[in-house]
Amino acid sequence: MSIDTVAHLNLRGTARAALEFYRSVFGGDVVAVSYADAHNVGNPDEADQIMWGQVTSPEGFQIMAYDVPSSRPWSRGDSPFFVSVRGEDADEISGYWKKLSEGSTVLVDLGPAGWAPLYGMLTDPFGITWVLDVRPA
Repeated sequence: MSIDTVAHLNLRGTARAALEFYRSVFGGDVVAVSYADAHNVGNPDEADQIMWGQVTSPEGFQIMAYDVPSSRPWSRGDSPFFVSVRGEDADEISGYWKKLSEGSTVLVDLGPAGWAPLYGMLTDPFGITWVLDVRPA
């Protein structure tokens, strides 16, 4: 079993441009899912914004990014990233979740999501927000 730990950038309306910029610098491929693609549109003006995006290169560069929806508070430079832990094994991710959630504030319970078999978000006792999920097949 293996997991990936990746910086997950939190932007407002610029995630697609950021992902393309980092791809132009480091190479690789962009995968991006809009709120419309995920059938999770809260604000029609944000339907084409990125709900989940990632750049990966053959050399090992990885970064994730999304557009924080207008329904959530956001200020440039405040909480600019999450730490994302992704794996292929639900039991492994669930085990990390159980340990990491002790003393943490759970923001989204670990459970099935439209884009992943398991997904959860929490803020640990040190103020770091973590996103754990199982990579879709």
